[in-house]
Amino acid sequence: MEPAAGQADQILKLRNALPFWLSLGMVPLIWLGVVQGGLWVAVMPFYTWGMFSLLDALTGLNLENADPATPETRLFWYRLITLIWVPIQLTALFGGIWYVTHMGHLSGLETVVLFFGMGVMSGTIGINYSHELMHQQPRIERWLADILLASVLYSHFRSEHLRVHHLYVGTPRDPVTARYNEGFHRFFARVLRQCPASAWRAERAMLARAGRPVWHPSNPFWRYGALQVVMLALALVLGGWLGLLLFLWQALVAIWQLELVNYIEHYGLTRRHQGQGRYEHVLPRHSWNAAHRASNWLLINLQRHSDHHYKPDRRFPLLQTYPPEEAPQLPFGYPAMTALAMIPPLWRRRMNPRVRAWRRSYYPEVSDWTPYNKGTNPMPRGAS
Repeated sequence: MEPAAGQADQILKLRNALPFWLSLGMVPLIWLGVVQGGLWVAVMPFYTWGMFSLLDALTGLNLENADPATPETRLFWYRLITLIWVPIQLTALFGGIWYVTHMGHLSGLETVVLFFGMGVMSGTIGINYSHELMHQQPRIERWLADILLASVLYSHFRSEHLRVHHLYVGTPRDPVTARYNEGFHRFFARVLRQCPASAWRAERAMLARAGRPVWHPSNPFWRYGALQVVMLALALVLGGWLGLLLFLWQALVAIWQLELVNYIEHYGLTRRHQGQGRYEHVLPRHSWNAAHRASNWLLINLQRHSDHHYKPDRRFPLLQTYPPEEAPQLPFGYPAMTALAMIPPLWRRRMNPRVRAWRRSYYPEVSDWTPYNKGTNPMPRGAS
């Protein structure tokens, strides 16, 4: 390839990837809140929920699919945003803690709202990028995933997601598959209780299969714990006890953001039980799909979740979207759906008919869904 043609090709690849860099718009917004205070502290939630819900309405759906055989060498500009986000987020988080605790220019309410927005950024972008990174083979990317998760004290998510969720999604063995009629607030309390233990059991079983005890250095929970201690110590050193409280507050908000997304991704969807503890293979039909253009830019195609579970090793620019006959469709993108999930009666009114339609479409032979709804192992064909 001639130099001019090669440069033009790089520019084209960069231009195609740029919409996925919209997360960088959060950086000046969070710093304006840190430095200026006032109404700026409340801009972050509007940017993620309000603006992108509006942009979804304006830009519509993106039903185009990239060639899944695209070589990794052509994905540099897509991957780069996930790689550079770690220093960006850590600088914003710990720089914000230092500045706010030393300047003393914000009121108590301003500080709480500001670090709520910080948690929205850590959860919407940081945990989402860690999800992309933890699925990749290069060790550096998996380490970056661990660092991002440690910054919100949710390191066990990597083990739970890879060792439990992807294996058992749509079954009672998966804590983060939301049951039919289960409201988000009940779901949130349940996963906070069940997921750490589920992740620990999964890693313990992996070690046992390798003939290693649970205290073996290869147990990732020791790495998780060390990284989280470093994050807590850094917050304490930079901001004192107030800095530590602000760090914990943004972590809680980030975890809430993550579990809101987990809730909507599989709500009410189940895999057919085939007897003896076995379930059918994961298919696109077992995750809610959303082809909304703008929110997929912000969330690096996380809403193409049907394909992510079908082909977990695909990098985000290559994830495919599916038509309604192959995967169930959400009525809105994640920003609007997560807001709806906070009001369970409205959520059920909107989503329960879609779950029932999904059941009639894919599993017309199942007459009794009660065991599935309760999260217990059902009989092979659901007939009582």
